[in-house]
Amino acid sequence: MAENPLQSHEDAQREFALTLSGFSATDKPEYEDYSRCVHCGLCSNNCPTYRLWGREADSPRGRIRQMALVDQGRLEIGETFVTHIDRCLNCRNCESVCPSGVEYGKILELTRAQIEQKYKRPFPSRVLRDFVYRRLLPHPRRIAGAARLLRFYQRSGLASFARATGILRLMGLQDREQLMPKIDSDFFFTELGKTFPARGQQRARVAFFAGCVAQVTFSELNRATIRVLQANGCEVVVPPQQLCCGALAAHAGVRDVARNLARANCQAFNVDEFDAIITNASGCGSTLKEYTHLFEANGADRESAGKFSAKVRDISEFLADLGLVAPLRPLPMRVTYQDSCHLVHGQKIREAPRKLIRAIPSVELVEMALSDLCCGSAGVYNVTEPKAALDLLTDKMANAKRTNAQAILTANPGCILQLRAGAAIHNTGQEVLHVVELLDRALAKF
Repeated sequence: MAENPLQSHEDAQREFALTLSGFSATDKPEYEDYSRCVHCGLCSNNCPTYRLWGREADSPRGRIRQMALVDQGRLEIGETFVTHIDRCLNCRNCESVCPSGVEYGKILELTRAQIEQKYKRPFPSRVLRDFVYRRLLPHPRRIAGAARLLRFYQRSGLASFARATGILRLMGLQDREQLMPKIDSDFFFTELGKTFPARGQQRARVAFFAGCVAQVTFSELNRATIRVLQANGCEVVVPPQQLCCGALAAHAGVRDVARNLARANCQAFNVDEFDAIITNASGCGSTLKEYTHLFEANGADRESAGKFSAKVRDISEFLADLGLVAPLRPLPMRVTYQDSCHLVHGQKIREAPRKLIRAIPSVELVEMALSDLCCGSAGVYNVTEPKAALDLLTDKMANAKRTNAQAILTANPGCILQLRAGAAIHNTGQEVLHVVELLDRALAKF
């Protein structure tokens, strides 16, 4: 845990009161989203960054106050404001406890869009953001090319050399390198355009959303997802023209890119042909289900996005509703479950993955403390804010270790990367798996 414990409730209330004067729900109609915040402070103890630093400006209601002042023209979009907004993980834990139903994730993304349009970041940051969000993620071939270069670095001995010589430490990249994903030998891009038949009686026909970076770092997870769907009576189609979901761009405020990706995906999936569009990445799924937020009301794009989003299902949500019919062999092991933020707080899905875990014979599920508090992954947060990400990870691994579980299960590739890094850094000896990987392991062989 970082330097500062939580402030007392009285101190937090006092600090917030100093910044509250002048805020009114009736200032302007466009502040309606902000005005739903009643400043109760229930969100603070559930906010990972407030728990780390105990600063009101890094709590949800503190950030909302700053957002409102910017929209009113009473606070400039400057370095301090941008820093507090950038430090937010967008985990949306605050939404789960908010009595007023404030859609924090939505207004955070709109605020970051304002920053993107009106704030001039330092030159290196601008170049890197432009490369990642505009030049790389929307282009599958470029993702594959970059992945091959990274794979060469990881397997040629260069990575070991860089660690041993201290080059990474000198460049300030040591923490980031620890959290770097391992690149697959066989990319999932080769499966695009294929159809995988149901095993036994067909119960559903689904389309699989494969992701972007996941196609070079989680190819086997994607294949396991397809096998589990097939074994439970689903024909699985992998549409060939699908692109990145746009979540990372949307979270960063690069909404034009997110909109273009949403349009492309709506065209790539003929939703009328499928019972559901399946994703195994809760971060992707949350954005896919909220594509309508990217478009103006009453437009053709909004209608198309609505039809698409209505079909999107997380793999755990879909299988829990469909019901498992594939025979499962016993797996005598003790496991714990880490709630992925965008599954539990974004999509409001808490019980479905646990239901699937309990369906596997001989698996003992032990709950960990604060299972729904962010592990620090949060899209690219562990790259942009590595110290905070590692502090959060330290707390998470301590809670996971106390369960004495052999494996930590979760529902999002980003969480898997973070937790695997945590298991290695803290020597917990725990395996980290997606829920669907455990189901795949339990499948009776055909």
